[in-house]
Amino acid sequence: MIELFTDGASSGNPGPGGYGTILRSGEHYKELSGGFRKTTNNRMELLAVIIGLEALKNTGREVVVYTDSKYVADAVEKKWVFGWVTKNFAGKKNKDLWMRFLTVYRLHKVRFKWIKGHAGHPENERCDRLAVAAYQQRDKLAIDSVFEAESNKPEGLL
Repeated sequence: MIELFTDGASSGNPGPGGYGTILRSGEHYKELSGGFRKTTNNRMELLAVIIGLEALKNTGREVVVYTDSKYVADAVEKKWVFGWVTKNFAGKKNKDLWMRFLTVYRLHKVRFKWIKGHAGHPENERCDRLAVAAYQQRDKLAIDSVFEAESNKPEGLL
């Protein structure tokens, strides 16, 4: 079994943001993080999960995702995201990331465990530090091109 710990953060919503991910299985341990110049907290929470799942080298793995994001955990565990797919994500944000998530999610046996954020959970706290450190590297921030393209459209065209 693989444990995947995740967190996303943004300074402003939208604003500079980042994700932090820890993969752990037995003696194997890997940390991943990245930052974006303009994004949202929910995008970073979801991207943290995606990046972790995409880092797995073999398919069919049993993965437990620990997240402090009700947005992500509930969307999957309560099966909301599958209803969103049937409605082509009408009225929902982050379609690009949800579609990317579903592609990698279907390759594994994934379940989610929600944990309270900023409550002393060591891996969640570490992921938070990774996410914040990633977006604080102002000269190394990537462009969240889908978000920035969507946020630059005139109202009513989103």
